[in-house]
Amino acid sequence: MTPTATAARRTLFTPPLPEPRFPYNPGSMLSVLDLSVQGVSRLLARAAELERMDPLVRDRILLKRRLALLFYESSTRTRTSFELAAKALGADTTLVSNLSSSIEKGESLKDTGLTLRALGAEAIILRHNSSGAAWLLEASTRLPVINAGDGMHEHPTQALLDLRTLLAHLRPGVEGVDEKTLSGVTVAIVGDILHSRVARSNMLLLPRLGARVLLCGPVQLLPDLAAHAAAGVAIERNFDAALGQSQAVMMLRIQAERLSGLQLDLDEYKASYQLTGQRLAAHAPAALVMHPGPIIRGMEITAGVADGVQSAILEQVTNGVAIRMAVIERALKHENGGRP
Repeated sequence: MTPTATAARRTLFTPPLPEPRFPYNPGSMLSVLDLSVQGVSRLLARAAELERMDPLVRDRILLKRRLALLFYESSTRTRTSFELAAKALGADTTLVSNLSSSIEKGESLKDTGLTLRALGAEAIILRHNSSGAAWLLEASTRLPVINAGDGMHEHPTQALLDLRTLLAHLRPGVEGVDEKTLSGVTVAIVGDILHSRVARSNMLLLPRLGARVLLCGPVQLLPDLAAHAAAGVAIERNFDAALGQSQAVMMLRIQAERLSGLQLDLDEYKASYQLTGQRLAAHAPAALVMHPGPIIRGMEITAGVADGVQSAILEQVTNGVAIRMAVIERALKHENGGRP
């Protein structure tokens, strides 16, 4: 049999592999890559519209729609932000945590998701300690799933609210974006890059809008391979040098719960990578200071910098509500065939 005939026979008798179809539901947001640049722009514009809207009008947009917040990890900012955003649109929410549900008895994520769907949940907001959990939940339920952080993988709404914060300071008045909006802007992300889902989502989003992302940290928390994560991403080990090139600096906490087996001297880390007032004044006196929280004051950042005039940390928290209103509306309007 000729090679051509063999190939034809193999094609004939070997069933084709199914094309990956994530997300299944067009309202889902599992990754920042689920959004085109135009989609990001629409979300930012809609967040601004919703924020300005009369609350008595806004709270009828999703009146009595039902959302489940499924949180396997503790959270203050993200959980509360999503809950307030949903209620601002008139939706009903229910919180399911791993400490007060059948999860504690060993129920699987799939079965918990199917139960929530059977109870009438129309969308699920998930935070989970395993990377890829949001994809599994969406495949199991086919409901709109919003990824509120999955393991060490992604945290897409955090990247969107970070973008909104950056725009407010570096591109005042800009509510929409394109591929050149952040041209000429360098953002340094500093600290525990290895374990940070916030870093990953920002690395996948900001360069698509023209920004340059500098990753900075010790080799234990920032493998050399991270430089190949996306176009527009580079590594700078010297914190002072990174600051000198940056218009914004995003500090990340040391995730002590993930440091098992890593040889990391915390005193040495603070000496090399802590953001102090002196370091900021010397190398980036006009840079925007950001942090996704929770902050460990005296570790990655000093109290003076966290509370200082260059800090936008609380603005990030505030921006989370507007962004998450737009994301939740997108999830449920998509489900009904409405506007994205």
